Amino acid sequence: MRTVTATAAALTAALAAGAASVAAGRLASDAALKAPPGRPLPTEPRLTVHGTAAGRITLTRDLAALRPGRYGLAGDGSHAVVGPVLGTAEHGADTVVRRLERVTHGTLEAGDRAWFTPNLYVGNPGSALDLDHADVEIPGELGPLPAWFVPGARPTWIIAVHGLAATREHVLNLLAPLHERSVPVLALAYRGDFGAPPSPDGLHHFGETEWRDLDAAVRYALDHGARQVVLLGWSTGATMALRTAALSGVRGRIAGLVLDSPVLSWETTLRALAAARRTPGPLLPLAVRAAQGRAGLHVDRDTGTAGLHRPAVPTLIFHGPGDKVAPWRLSQRLAETHPRLVALHTVRDAPHAAMWNADPDDYEEKLRRFMTPLV
Repeated sequence: MRTVTATAAALTAALAAGAASVAAGRLASDAALKAPPGRPLPTEPRLTVHGTAAGRITLTRDLAALRPGRYGLAGDGSHAVVGPVLGTAEHGADTVVRRLERVTHGTLEAGDRAWFTPNLYVGNPGSALDLDHADVEIPGELGPLPAWFVPGARPTWIIAVHGLAATREHVLNLLAPLHERSVPVLALAYRGDFGAPPSPDGLHHFGETEWRDLDAAVRYALDHGARQVVLLGWSTGATMALRTAALSGVRGRIAGLVLDSPVLSWETTLRALAAARRTPGPLLPLAVRAAQGRAGLHVDRDTGTAGLHRPAVPTLIFHGPGDKVAPWRLSQRLAETHPRLVALHTVRDAPHAAMWNADPDDYEEKLRRFMTPLV
């Protein structure tokens, strides 16, 4: 009788532990499947503001605070733009001083917590950049999709799409240089974004379903005067661009792809985000399995999806080894495998989806050279 009781107790404990592990894996998968737009990914550290002065801001010393380039600095209710590290400014051993270019809204006071974001601008093309634009609605399979359209004289449109935890405000970084070259730009909000229909299950799908919203945007562009389009995507937006170029019924009108920090393995990205949430290593496979079951994702090894990462049109990739969310080595492998079509521009010391921020002038020049024969 004691043996039976002991066995039953052990079985109950094992089942409880298994259920707890499954629940923990499900919670860990939320880091990617429920990443809220406009909030930092778990890989992005919070920094403490130690003080501000004319044109300067002092932040907690961290690898993030030492990144080269220009970034948005977002907090709860505030946004500012910071420039390079001021190496000659006096500071303590645990702080770093950067140029404070402007405070967009809110205030920055000692003790505030903030994080770097790629977005230098907030608002819309008119309020942020004084650019004429139209608010348009694109017929999507789940309902109307809001988009900004900035007109231009050229017959090739760029359709720009953001990625994980971002909004279409990310596109604002590139609107001015593209507008100067008279390139029309359509900046899309897709399922799950503010103002767009929600995903039926409330989850992100790493582009596996979202690409159909980008396909709808391509068809809209072609119906409204575009001769052909170039797809520009960041993060999972880059994944959407790859899928659209492979699966769209009008893919013959897609002239090129520009991919910034592309997510080429959702499993690897999900593991990275879950690990950044301090998920124990043994639970990471459960997080992947939970995501696959909840969102119906295909495994990366599936031969049915492998071809989606083989571009059939000229492709420019911006990516670097500092990306902790989407591995640079996968972009490197893609470029090495398809050297005639894929060009990789490696950016050092830039976080996920912020390759432009590290060196805007160089990024824009590479983009200009790539776009010139296409527009």
